[in-house]
Amino acid sequence: MDNNLEKQKSMPLLGDKFPEMEVVTTRGTMKLPHDLSGKWFVLFSHPADFTPVCTTEFVAFQKRYEQFKELNCELIGMSVDQVFSHIKWEEWIQEKLDVEITFPIIADTGQVADKLGLVHPGKGTNTVRAVFVVDSEGKIRIILYYPQELGRNIDEIVRVVKAMQIADKHKVAMPANWPENEIIDDQVIIPPATDVQAAKERLERSKKGEFECYDWWLCYKKLGK
Repeated sequence: MDNNLEKQKSMPLLGDKFPEMEVVTTRGTMKLPHDLSGKWFVLFSHPADFTPVCTTEFVAFQKRYEQFKELNCELIGMSVDQVFSHIKWEEWIQEKLDVEITFPIIADTGQVADKLGLVHPGKGTNTVRAVFVVDSEGKIRIILYYPQELGRNIDEIVRVVKAMQIADKHKVAMPANWPENEIIDDQVIIPPATDVQAAKERLERSKKGEFECYDWWLCYKKLGK
């Protein structure tokens, strides 16, 4: 079998458990996902230290770190660089940009990148800009990939963590651009009926004020209702 196909098949998918691994970071050795059990975390890879786009991303992640913490979510950076390179880059960011990076950065020898499928041959030998959102049970909920030339929108990553937690808690789905959806604003979607009887009951329930519907398959409500 082609090696590239084997790697693609071994890459983690949505719903998979995050692969167990021991990693060396700027904050010491960590066992993932074990050491973050009970917390969500965002692991994001970057192509290399001392590169302009990556620097802007790390500053943006750090400036939103408290927002992630409020969501019981930790941040972990990663690239195929040695620890001393990460530390020196952190020092440069603090000295030149007056921002202290306080979340850990994994120093990878290539093993983590290989396990997570972070090196894409068509985009060079560096790690691509990947984002793994992992829930409090160690399950991968979101995977995002960006090319090296495009920096990520960190506000969007905050948004998806918050949206997924709400979806889990209230057993609902989240509309496009939530909480500023063009049709239902900040309201949330009730999952579609899965049988004929439930479909018939939907519009009746909406008449009682339990929620609102455009049709039986598109019903929505405010959080808390």
